[in-house]
Amino acid sequence: MTTPVLSVRDLSVSFRGDARTVHAVDSVSYDLAAGEVLAVVGESGCGKSVTSMAVMGLLPPTARVEGSVRLAGRELAGADERTLGKIRGKDIAMIFQEPMTSLNPVLTVGRQITEVLRRHQGLRRREAVERAVELLTLVGIPAPRSRIDEYPHQLSGGMRQRVMIAVAVACDPSVLIADEPTTALDVTVQAGILEVLQSLRERLGTAIVLITHDLGVVAELADRVLVMYAGRSVEEAPVHELFAAPRHPYTSGLLGAVLRPGGEGKRRLPEIPGLVPSLDTQPDACTFAPRCAYADDDCTAARPDFETLGGTRAGHGGVHAVACRHPLPLTPTSPEVMQ
Repeated sequence: MTTPVLSVRDLSVSFRGDARTVHAVDSVSYDLAAGEVLAVVGESGCGKSVTSMAVMGLLPPTARVEGSVRLAGRELAGADERTLGKIRGKDIAMIFQEPMTSLNPVLTVGRQITEVLRRHQGLRRREAVERAVELLTLVGIPAPRSRIDEYPHQLSGGMRQRVMIAVAVACDPSVLIADEPTTALDVTVQAGILEVLQSLRERLGTAIVLITHDLGVVAELADRVLVMYAGRSVEEAPVHELFAAPRHPYTSGLLGAVLRPGGEGKRRLPEIPGLVPSLDTQPDACTFAPRCAYADDDCTAARPDFETLGGTRAGHGGVHAVACRHPLPLTPTSPEVMQ
């Protein structure tokens, strides 16, 4: 793997309340190379979005963040708001999950795009407007010159999502974090959004962290996959290798729950028994053990290390790494998941 543009090391996030402390993220690490797409998957509440908000420095004061986040060699963890304000939107940007609540309802979409351009690139108003039209064209919005004077509520969900992408890529950031960019969109709009992200990657060399529940989207767009469970990394692998031969029982369970073409009504959809554990504590053990058919005393005696399958401490890039005492054997799963 080439020198990473984004390097996250042992990132942990906890939230302290009056009665308890929630450990939302526990020692997550990954690298991201220029032009690469890393998909982060897992059940709701596993820490995917919190991890990315911590990378962006957008968590509330109640959050305690530990670890390292380096963007092109520059440390972001612990940086003050003034420093982060110069970086966010310029070098690293985020597409938020729900554009209707992320876009300002009282400002036109043109104003929201030009604000980023004028702040970070110092463009004059006329130059910023012309650039905004170019960006709306780039993300596939028809009649862009007239759209810049419209408000978010006047656009469809797919159009709002494209505006969010235009705002995020206005300054050609080296890293783009896309948090559920296709949620609640119909399949045709979803295909358009994915095409836009793929185009940005190819044209600008943008590295993308893709947070999603949709394994079909992962198969189509991602180069590597990071699987999270209960705030921890449990498996990381190149996308085709992960789909063909998952090694962690949790990953296998996720893939097994994917609907396959023509399979409806012929079998009961597999489910992972039990519930996601409370994040009040992070035990020195495998957190998936209570739900795992392969768990034994070794799994509950100590926390498994995140290691490559060769037995050494996991690096990053093309390796297949797993945090499991008993990785699944190399028995490839059905290729239908990839179709």
